[in-house]
Amino acid sequence: MTSPDTSTVVRRFYLYRATTSVGFVTPVYTLFLLFKDLTYTQIGVLGALSAVLVLVGEVPTGYVGDRVGRRDSMLLASLLSSTSLAGFVFVETFAGFVVVYVPWALGLAFASGSNDAWLYDALSERLAEEKFTRIRGRAGAVQRWTSVVTMIAGSVLFVFDPVVPFVAAAVLNATGAVVLLSLPRNRQSLEGDTLAVREAMGVLRADLTAPPLRAFVAYVALSFGLISVANVYVQPITVGVLDGRLSTLPVVGEVPVAATLGLMYAGFTAVAAVASYYAGAVEDLLGLRGAALALPFGTAAALVVPLVVPAFAIPAFFVMRASGTVFRPIANRYVNDHTGSAGRATVLSAASMVYALVRTPLKVGAGLLADATGEIPAVATLALGFLAVAGLLVVFGRPVGRGEDAGTTPAD
Repeated sequence: MTSPDTSTVVRRFYLYRATTSVGFVTPVYTLFLLFKDLTYTQIGVLGALSAVLVLVGEVPTGYVGDRVGRRDSMLLASLLSSTSLAGFVFVETFAGFVVVYVPWALGLAFASGSNDAWLYDALSERLAEEKFTRIRGRAGAVQRWTSVVTMIAGSVLFVFDPVVPFVAAAVLNATGAVVLLSLPRNRQSLEGDTLAVREAMGVLRADLTAPPLRAFVAYVALSFGLISVANVYVQPITVGVLDGRLSTLPVVGEVPVAATLGLMYAGFTAVAAVASYYAGAVEDLLGLRGAALALPFGTAAALVVPLVVPAFAIPAFFVMRASGTVFRPIANRYVNDHTGSAGRATVLSAASMVYALVRTPLKVGAGLLADATGEIPAVATLALGFLAVAGLLVVFGRPVGRGEDAGTTPAD
C-alpha cells in the first residue's frame, strides 16, 4: 500500500492532536478536586504520584514504542487517558483518585516519547525533518484552539454538574484512537529496525549523560517543572484575583466564577495557540540559545511579580502559557536532532523521565508551601528558585553553547 504524502500525514496528525485536548476539564480540574474535599497537600501528592508513575514508566514505555511501533504506543496512550478521565466520574475519595491517576500517568508516559518520535521520523522519511519545529508548533496550536472551545464549554458544564466535563473529555480522547488508525507506521517499525534492551541502555548512556544533551535536558527539566507546578495554581489564584473584581460589575457579577474561569482559560489557551503556531519563526529569529534563555527566564521573572502586585498574576499566566508552548517544540527538536532513529522514542522518554524526576519534589513542596503561605507566595518562591538554580546551570553547565542552533548536528 502506498504511503500517504507529507501533507496528508500532517493533516491527520493535526486532527489527532485535536483529540488529545483535555480542555473540558482544564479550567475546573483543581476546583473539582477541591469540590471533592481534597486539600492542596493531597492535590500536590496526586501530582507527585503522577510524576513518579511517569518517571518509572517513561523508559519502559519509550522502549515499547520503539519495539512495537510509535503509532501503536500513541493508540494505547489515547485509550489509557480516556479510561482515566471516565474514572473521575465515579471516584469520591482521595484513595479513588490515586487509582484513576495510574492509567492517566501511564498514558502520559506512552505518549511523551512516541508522539514526537513518530512525527520526526514520519517527516524524515519524507525528507522534511527541517519542518519539525513548525509542524510540531502548529499541531500544538490545533490542540490549543480545540481547547479554547472545550474550555468554555467545560466551565459551563461544570456549573450544571461537576462530572459532565470529565465525560466529555473522555469521549474526545477516545476518538483519538480512531484517528490514529489512519496514520502510517514509521518505516523503522515496519522494517523491524529496533534495539535490544542492552543496546537501548547504551544509547541512553551515550546520548543523555554526555554533551550536548546532558546539561540541556537538565535545564529544560527545571523550566518545564516550574511551569507544571505553577499550572496547578492558575485556577485558585485566578479565582482569588477575579472574584472580588467581577462581583462589582453588572451582569458579570451574577455569573458563577467557574464559568468566568472558562473564558479566562480560553484566553490563556488562545494566546498559547498563536504562540505555538509561530514557534518556528521564534526559533529562526532568536536561535536556540536566545530562545532557551529568554523564554524560561522571562517566565520565571513574570511569576515573581505577583508577590508584590497580585493582580499581575493573570498577565504572568499569559506569559507562562505563551513562552512554554513556544519553548517546548524548540527543545524537542534539539533533542531529536541529537538522537538516532532506532532509539528515538526511548531517548525522548528518558528525557521526559528526567523532567518528571525534577517536578515530583517540586509539586509536593509547592503543595506544602501553598497550604502554609498561600498560592501566590508558593509559586513566586519556586520561580525565584528557578532563577537561582538555572542561572548557575547556564553559567557553569552551558546547556547551549554560544552560536549553537537547533539542527546543526543531527544524529545519524
